[in-house]
Amino acid sequence: MWPRGRSASGLAPAEGTQRIRIGAGGIMLPNHAPLIVAEQFGTLAALHPGRVDLGLGRAPGTDQVAARALRRNLAADADEFPQDVVELIAYFRPAEPGQALQAVPGAGQEVEVWILGSSTFGAQLAAYLGLPYAFASHFAPAQMVDAIAIYRERFRPSERLAAPRVMLGLNVFAAETDAEARRLFSSLQQAFLNLRRGRPGKLPPPVEGLDAQLDPHARAMLDHALACSVVGGPGTVRRGVADFVARTGADELMVTAQIHDHAARVRSFEILAEVHAPAGAAA
Repeated sequence: MWPRGRSASGLAPAEGTQRIRIGAGGIMLPNHAPLIVAEQFGTLAALHPGRVDLGLGRAPGTDQVAARALRRNLAADADEFPQDVVELIAYFRPAEPGQALQAVPGAGQEVEVWILGSSTFGAQLAAYLGLPYAFASHFAPAQMVDAIAIYRERFRPSERLAAPRVMLGLNVFAAETDAEARRLFSSLQQAFLNLRRGRPGKLPPPVEGLDAQLDPHARAMLDHALACSVVGGPGTVRRGVADFVARTGADELMVTAQIHDHAARVRSFEILAEVHAPAGAAA
């Protein structure tokens, strides 16, 4: 399920580990020039060869003010994303004699490129290009089943990947007891409610008994948006994660836990590792 381990935060874990894969999940490509991304990740791959991942998303992930600050063309069509992906991948190929433009570093570097998505668009693109596909089921599960099916049915083997490879996002809130895990989970629930009500902000601290305070509309919204979540003590987490993998056939999981208290967040990941890490696994 986690055959190689992954981190989405770049250089810091790279310096302290030897085998865990590093990189970003992900880079919103409409905000960045493909050449610049290739050189940045080429640098990372040169420093830590053979274990760099690059997740590419189509959504801008920001507002127009930030987009202007990033110096991207606001008039560009979002459908340029496929062309940008193809251009970016080309920069990682070994440079040809007489090639006018190349990424330095970047050309010839081993960087594993993933397509990210929360709809069927990314699934179709990843299948067409023969790339691994990661779906944002941890916050947008509505089209997960359809996207996975489209990706697997239409996948075309490529020089980068011989068979479909699916990563799914999963919220995992683990604690010593089911009750404590549900309390920690209330931070993410509140954050989603605030966002949908037009009041985005910092992650709220957990509260006791949030479920009992929710009206039917709020409960339905949370049940839908956070459907891909496992919340509970060690036994509940073990069963919940195994059931999710069995139901979806996920090759890998990207686990997230928006827990307000840092120590509780670390402990959540520790519990998950304890109940699911393969024998002999190490960073």
